[in-house]
Amino acid sequence: MRARSVLALLAVLSPVLLLACSPSSTSDTPADPGAPASASSAAAVCDKEPAGPSSAPAGAVTVDPGVDGDLVTKTRNSPPGTTFWLAPGVHRLGDEKYAQVQPKDGDSYIGAPGAVLDGKQVNQYAFTGHASDVKIQHLTVQGFDAPRDEGVVNHDSGDGWVIEHNTLQHNGGAALMAGARQQVRGNCLRDNGQYGMNAYKDGTLTGLVVEGNEITGNNTDDWESKEPGCGCTGGVKFWAVNGADVRGNWVHDNRGIGLWADTNNNDFLIEGNLIENNDGAAIEYEASYNATIRNNTIRRNNWVTGHDYADRGDSFPVATIYISESGGEPRIPARTKQLDIEGNVLEDNWSGITLWENADRFCNSPANTSSGSCTLLVPDKDQCSAPAIETAPLLADCRWKTQNVDIHDNRFTLDSGVVGCSVGCGRMGLLSNYGTYPDWSPYKGDTVQDEITKDQHNSWHDNTYVGPWTFVYGDASQILDTYQWQNAPYSQDEGSTFARGNG
Repeated sequence: MRARSVLALLAVLSPVLLLACSPSSTSDTPADPGAPASASSAAAVCDKEPAGPSSAPAGAVTVDPGVDGDLVTKTRNSPPGTTFWLAPGVHRLGDEKYAQVQPKDGDSYIGAPGAVLDGKQVNQYAFTGHASDVKIQHLTVQGFDAPRDEGVVNHDSGDGWVIEHNTLQHNGGAALMAGARQQVRGNCLRDNGQYGMNAYKDGTLTGLVVEGNEITGNNTDDWESKEPGCGCTGGVKFWAVNGADVRGNWVHDNRGIGLWADTNNNDFLIEGNLIENNDGAAIEYEASYNATIRNNTIRRNNWVTGHDYADRGDSFPVATIYISESGGEPRIPARTKQLDIEGNVLEDNWSGITLWENADRFCNSPANTSSGSCTLLVPDKDQCSAPAIETAPLLADCRWKTQNVDIHDNRFTLDSGVVGCSVGCGRMGLLSNYGTYPDWSPYKGDTVQDEITKDQHNSWHDNTYVGPWTFVYGDASQILDTYQWQNAPYSQDEGSTFARGNG
């Protein structure tokens, strides 16, 4: 077996180290997925943020907390590139729903120790507009009431924003939206109504860095209960992001999925994070392309979702790393041409890794939950219609494919007594459904089942397993033991080791 990464070994020997260390890398240059693993690890920053300057920096405009709307007025009346220093105290924007700060290009907002920007559940948004290269540092932003799927800070997804060492908490919607080249470093994104961050922008959102943040307790409004199946909850949601580094974060205790990349994301590096105690999957990579998921410590996730499935008798291998209609695609430029899952430590989660592809979900299908979206290979969804979809290249390119997924040098441990399950919680999955819909679908029957299992280059190898693991292959009814999984005709997990028992 190949040597496991430094981070993975440290995680096995002393998980406490993951909370004691802070990220070692602050480079603005995205990491090379082929480089040696970083020793960076997740940081506990909530209630431990470094204090901002106790006096106004040279040339800064001082903002008075005793004057409601002072920040709005002074931003409006100052030229681009102004630095604003928010003095200690609680700052308010005014009594109107849409009283909000609209920065200009290059503006900076720096909080003094104890500076709080509070929406008092009156204002919807804190920082809006399309200005570029805005900085927000050392502030607590709380009490804003953004609607579902909208955000409080960088509401309009301005480009080049730097968000550092802030506490964004107790807001509605998402605490933070994202634009291209945005840097989100060392923040506490805590107890927000929907997400800690919602990374979506019309057009191309490129070059996003999310590093060294604590992302915890989000989805306090429990949106999935209000609107079952909305797919709109968790720690962070990414949509159509091209190029993201997500590293050294502590993602924990969110109601829903920890990190969720949903629809036409590409070129992700998810590295060196501690992801634990989230109700749903730790990581979901859905209808997306080309990613490296490496050297993460992932523990005690997916218990709520897993028990829900088990209680209703659903045998689907609901997973902690869930790869859904996603994989490597060499025709789409990225730092990797596959979906590589390497060097991770998964401990006492509800199940492990599932590779899934819905045979009825493809561009222009009514079953496509990413409504209105087509694959990155076919920009116009109307092309994916009968009869053209029945022949090359559309027959292949109208599908989001779970392909070229390489799962290796990971450690999977499971104590079913800790998880509280007797069956179904120790599974890996490689499967699809039997295609039936719509009537004109060219993917009916076992077409996609055959392709995902036999022809799309999905492989487990050189992993370590401890505990009662089983393997789902083809469809949810076919469950294999380790001997069957490793031998013909399945031939998975070559070079892997298995130890029974609990953990």
